[in-house]
Amino acid sequence: MKSIDEYISSTPQIAEDGGIVLGSKRTTAYLVDAKTGRLIYTYSMPSSPATQDNNTTFHHNGTIEEESLPSYTLYITRTDYALTSFIPNSDKVLWNMTVAEIGAAALCKVDDAFSGDIMESDKSEPDVHFNMPLPCQSRALIYRRRGQDNKMLPEADSQGMLPIPTSQPNVDNAATPVPDKNVDTFHLENIIIQTMVGILLVFIILFTINKILQDAKSPFNEGIMKCSERLSMPIRSILATLVGVFTHSRDLVAELNLDRQLGNPHSPNVPSKRKKSRKSGKNGSNGIKSDKDTSSGIGLKYADVDADNKLLLNFLQPSIRTKGGRSIGKLFVSSTEIAKGSNGTVVFEGIYEGRAVAVKRLVRAHHDIAFKEIQNLIASDRHPNIVRWYGVEQDQDFVYLALERCICSLSDLIQIYADTSENAYPNQNMDGESSKHRLYLDNLKGIILDTDLMNENDCPSPLLLKLMRDVVSGLVHLHDLGIIHRDLKPQNVLITKEKFLCAKLSDMGISKRLIGDMSSLGHHPTGYGSSGWQAPEQLLHGRQTRAIDMFSLGSVLFFCMTGGRHPFGSPLERDINITKNKVDLFLSEHIPEAVDLFSRLLDPNAELRPKAVKVLAHPFFWTAEMRLSFLRDSSDRVELEDRETSSDLLKALEGTAPVALGGKWDEKMEPPFIKNIGHYRRYRFDSIRDLLRVMRNKLNHYRELPTEIQEILGTVPEGFDGYFRRRFPQLLIEVYKVMSEYCKDEACFQKYFTSSVL
Repeated sequence: MKSIDEYISSTPQIAEDGGIVLGSKRTTAYLVDAKTGRLIYTYSMPSSPATQDNNTTFHHNGTIEEESLPSYTLYITRTDYALTSFIPNSDKVLWNMTVAEIGAAALCKVDDAFSGDIMESDKSEPDVHFNMPLPCQSRALIYRRRGQDNKMLPEADSQGMLPIPTSQPNVDNAATPVPDKNVDTFHLENIIIQTMVGILLVFIILFTINKILQDAKSPFNEGIMKCSERLSMPIRSILATLVGVFTHSRDLVAELNLDRQLGNPHSPNVPSKRKKSRKSGKNGSNGIKSDKDTSSGIGLKYADVDADNKLLLNFLQPSIRTKGGRSIGKLFVSSTEIAKGSNGTVVFEGIYEGRAVAVKRLVRAHHDIAFKEIQNLIASDRHPNIVRWYGVEQDQDFVYLALERCICSLSDLIQIYADTSENAYPNQNMDGESSKHRLYLDNLKGIILDTDLMNENDCPSPLLLKLMRDVVSGLVHLHDLGIIHRDLKPQNVLITKEKFLCAKLSDMGISKRLIGDMSSLGHHPTGYGSSGWQAPEQLLHGRQTRAIDMFSLGSVLFFCMTGGRHPFGSPLERDINITKNKVDLFLSEHIPEAVDLFSRLLDPNAELRPKAVKVLAHPFFWTAEMRLSFLRDSSDRVELEDRETSSDLLKALEGTAPVALGGKWDEKMEPPFIKNIGHYRRYRFDSIRDLLRVMRNKLNHYRELPTEIQEILGTVPEGFDGYFRRRFPQLLIEVYKVMSEYCKDEACFQKYFTSSVL
């Protein structure tokens, strides 16, 4: 689709039937004082609409010395476009259209161009600082008017103004959170002054445009002057309102300064205690607020002060700098850095439409990565285990993604546990951590470690199991959409905390989406993930399928289970060990279900790795109640087989007895318990079928057991399950393997082999 400027440049156009379309373009520029709005010069061609005969001329006779020019000036530009179509073989007009565009440009002195966006008025007013409505050496279209005669369609916009464009549609209409009270009054004072002066400058420009349009009598301006008349009263009303708001703001700043000087304990700049800051999480912000960090507070306060005029200022001020950061469109980017990534990527704290966010700044030269990440986030971020995406802004150098604010990464969380656990393994993955990041982790300890990640048996706690299940669940969602993450690692799994901790997948800059029925990306896709977390086919540039994420998942789950260790060794040797399949799962061997899952996920043959949805149903993620239910149902199923001769199922089950039992099972139980079960029938102590029968009977009749036996077995389900799990750790996984081979399609076992129960 062509713009009107491009279309007019292609005129005159002559149709096959003889119809002719003519076009014209006229330009005018006005130099005005940026502080007062006074018109200094008018630049135009003799035929320009603004210079036709009228009672007032804006041309300045002679020249003005550079020294006498105002310190800061603005150029207001006007471009008039006209299109006229004639009836074939006639001079009668078929239709015509006019479009007028009003723009503004700011040019700074050499010194100002290198001194930032905040400028001083002059030496006679040393305390006055304000933001120019446009950054130096920049232009912006601020007004457009379309006009036409009665032969055209009626006007679509009766207000005479185009809707102000937004960079992205809103993803979430959450309420604006309560501003953080921990804000420095100096910053607040600067923000109020800069905001109010910026708004005044905007209306000075509009007022000047209004005057220019009123004095122009060209036919092109008939529609525009109607609009200007409608604008006059609103401008006066808004200016009167601004005076009142400015007075109230000045009083607020004075009150804040007085509170600060008197040391008022109720002053907003007094940091809140940790418990109060944690309760404030209800406002929708997941950000961490430390006592010394006020950048997020500045952002919230700024968003609150500027709420009423945000749309107009976003359009005229693409970049507003403050001491705490900068504003780009709807996004306030704090100067507080959260993390760094590859290719110049940096993550900052920020505010987007009143919501605390993490701002991912990508170098604009890598716009393809940013575009791909945005596409895949839009497609997937409605899932609770995918980081939410709220919007995007950009400037000349960077693209800024506004993402859900999280408290830390999975890598950080595991290290915090490793640092606080007496039995934790030394973390080799965190070598070279800066003291600043270490301090950051120390500040998080009291916030996120409400419960342990490992229980007393050195097994994953329910919290850790949930977080690992969150990772798998997010991967299931991506794979269902045909998206391959391709860079899954603990640093790319983020943790949020509202009512409880939740893990979410992030950083999909090199993710790929399979199109249609595609099952792989081929042998030469761009981007290969992070060293030490890639599948062997990625390292060897082989065919890439969803299975590469499953391999990375195996390493991530092992990392969680072992306090930060890696199944392929130290960072420098991991890639070589991955290609040679030199894996070491020794640290997880006390949990046979984990070893079984990790072995499947880390299989060098991509086709043998399980799918993400199958991983969710693996016994590794089962609760104690689920494990007991499965063993009881397996016992019932085996009892049916017992009546038949030469049962393949029974033979396969008993064939695992040496591994599952590790000898005769009566030798691992207390004499009172063995005596109790002997009252009812005789058992073979080398039979898995008989052990399952004992477990089923005691579970079904638990309340009828003597108190002594109940105390031996423990409570149901955790205690009961733990009693047999400690004595026969291999029992569950061996029975699971047999039943999955012979009974997984039977109705009563469907719930154990699908993820719907989790």
